[in-house]
Amino acid sequence: MSDNNNQLLLWFDQVNNDDVEKVGGKNASLGEMYTILSQKGIRVPNGFIITAEGYRSFIKESGLDELIRSLLKDLDTADIRALQKAGKKIREAVIKAELSSELKNEIDVAYKNLSLSYGQEATDVAVRSSATAEDLPGASFAGEHDTYLNVVGIENVHKYVKHAMSSLFNDRAISYRQDKGFDHFDVALSVGVQKMVRSDKGSSGVMFTLDTESGFKDVVQISASYGLGEMVVQGKVNPDEYLVFKPTLHEGFSPVIKKSLGSKEIKMVYETKGQSPVKEIKTSKNEKTSYALNDEEILMLARWGMEIERHYSERAGKHSPMDIEWAKDGISGELFIVQARPETIHAENKGLEIREFHLNTKEEPIAEGIAVGTKIAAGKARVIDSVKDIHTFKEGEVLVTEITDPDWEPIMKIASAIVTEKGGRTSHAAIVSRELGIPAVIGTPNVRKVVKTGQMITCDTSSGTVGKIYDGKLEWEEVVHQIDQIPETKTRVSMNIGSPESAFVYSSIPNDGVGLAREEFVIASHIQVHPLALLNYSSQSPSLKKRIDEATLGYDDKRQFYVDKLAEGVGQIAAAFYPKQVIVRFSDFKTNEYATLIGGKEYEPEEENPMIGWRGASRYAHPDFTEAFKLECEAMKKIREQFGLRNLAVMVPFCRTPEEGRQVLDIMAECGLAKGHDDLKVYVMCELPTNVLRADDFLDIFDGFSIGSNDLAQLTLGLDRDSSIVAGISNENDPAVKKFISQAIKKCQERGKYIGFCGQAPSDYKDFLRFLIQENIDSVSLIPDTIIPMKFEIHEEEQKRSEES
Repeated sequence: MSDNNNQLLLWFDQVNNDDVEKVGGKNASLGEMYTILSQKGIRVPNGFIITAEGYRSFIKESGLDELIRSLLKDLDTADIRALQKAGKKIREAVIKAELSSELKNEIDVAYKNLSLSYGQEATDVAVRSSATAEDLPGASFAGEHDTYLNVVGIENVHKYVKHAMSSLFNDRAISYRQDKGFDHFDVALSVGVQKMVRSDKGSSGVMFTLDTESGFKDVVQISASYGLGEMVVQGKVNPDEYLVFKPTLHEGFSPVIKKSLGSKEIKMVYETKGQSPVKEIKTSKNEKTSYALNDEEILMLARWGMEIERHYSERAGKHSPMDIEWAKDGISGELFIVQARPETIHAENKGLEIREFHLNTKEEPIAEGIAVGTKIAAGKARVIDSVKDIHTFKEGEVLVTEITDPDWEPIMKIASAIVTEKGGRTSHAAIVSRELGIPAVIGTPNVRKVVKTGQMITCDTSSGTVGKIYDGKLEWEEVVHQIDQIPETKTRVSMNIGSPESAFVYSSIPNDGVGLAREEFVIASHIQVHPLALLNYSSQSPSLKKRIDEATLGYDDKRQFYVDKLAEGVGQIAAAFYPKQVIVRFSDFKTNEYATLIGGKEYEPEEENPMIGWRGASRYAHPDFTEAFKLECEAMKKIREQFGLRNLAVMVPFCRTPEEGRQVLDIMAECGLAKGHDDLKVYVMCELPTNVLRADDFLDIFDGFSIGSNDLAQLTLGLDRDSSIVAGISNENDPAVKKFISQAIKKCQERGKYIGFCGQAPSDYKDFLRFLIQENIDSVSLIPDTIIPMKFEIHEEEQKRSEES
């Protein structure tokens, strides 16, 4: 588009992604989407652009260039006060200067035409800054420059265009450019004027075409809140969060594999009376307890996100994950994309390397929030309530504050860690900490009361899920693994996974799927209510109903709550390892464990020894629990049929007799979860002596065994697992236990059935792992922390056996 080089103003349909030098990254991207992707059904509001040439002519004709040069010459951005003083003088000068009559005229004509195209005399627009060096992989200027919403009338358009231009010299933008090695005059500030979406009456948010923590590329991550989008972008609200699985969405399924209800305390709406065009108000009780998007809207946004990612990846010639802002018009009900830029944190290949951090402590954390990153850091806390006090911050300290915005960035880059009271995974603090590669604990309630300035603290985000803050400087280990140096093995090595949140992180470790996914973590952490208390909700006491209502916000149908949350938790694990097999074990709580759930004491008997009581298959087949078990079946059916995750297999624990197993299979079939349907595999835990002694009978009805060594050792040796008195007598290495295991492996091999091992023993004992390899086990499932070192053990044992044979 060489004919556009000297133009002061262009429309969206006159630019594309080749025009970053003319209109900046945001505006080039808007033009690209408006011109090309709108033809594929992606709605993008129209607008026009004051070009980089328009900005440069304004700076030069007004004499601002000389002022800027003199104020920035020899500026030390580490001197926060000097930075603030220079930035303020430049911004004030830009805002006071007059636009040239030529540029003013072009803006006036364009604004009038844009208004008329939407049937209005003076329409509401967003005035968006777009720097010519922003949104490039490895150099994200996102959020460095200002956006103004609900700008109405030509005089206000003039005013906020200059405000936007002045934001090129925000303190954080000056500092950022110097850090990234950009000359201040090599970067220009283009301004986009775009028709507003009435999300003040609807909802808005951010969408990433990957998981922002792990970089897992097969999901679309969506954050949503009510009102204008600045609340989510700035991290002022804890938004709803949704995850959609790309591969099966592409195949026509509806895989919303996570829906997390955010508190959404405030929202930004239009201001009709005051000086500012927008204002913040509290959300209603209904808004706080309702999802901002329905499933149909979530899936539509995800499809758009995938299409935008596909288009930009083809253009770049490599995978280009995207950071997208969207808005829902509350009047028309339509969804729109209002910005899209390359995601910069995971865009570059980081190499074949896995870093693991392990904290060595038994201390309890003093505060917890959302983990951003997977690292550990320590330092003296610096509690800062206002950006005006950031000059007090010292390099290496831990920043503790309510919330951050781009004005905080000059000190964020020198912090060892960041802790905020508010915000979600797509808040400003989260995005910047990821880019800087420092750990952050976000949305940590009341942390400014718990932590004091000068206090030494340790911030642990190594789980990638829950961020923990400890008093004092604790010790930790860091281990680096080169993936290309980890040996291949004949024996399949899968994982034991409990937490859905950790699944994306762990899926990057070399693996052969999941040998044991436990429902118990999902039920205890995400559901928290006893299934029978939910099924009998209408007959519960008022006090219990209140507790159930608090745990099931967003759901009137309590039965559906259980099914959905269980499906989402297990579904995330199945998605993380797709298309590799993921074996989920139906719930194996004992009566004393079920009793701890909300309402559980009403439905659980007291047993002398719950370990060998009402658990596993005996529970599912019992008339007092069958209806609750059906909820689990419905959840697994949803994962396979609605999410399309047919890599999911199921496993029945603690099955005492084949007759009991047949009853369980009949109930499953009644729920539409029949063994063999759509290649559904149903395994049984081999954890009782009877499973081995009647192996043929069990293998007649199940697809194979997965050996659980803890219970097998307990029942072979007569040891109560809960008793510390007899715990030291023996363990899984006992010859009697090994004899049973050997028989089970041989019987499955004889019958051509699956035989795996999911117990704890091979993760704890190298010699036990070698025993399993010697017995030719098909698969071993280990806890994630031990997979890499144990791969070397397995490889060595396999090599040894190969040489011997």
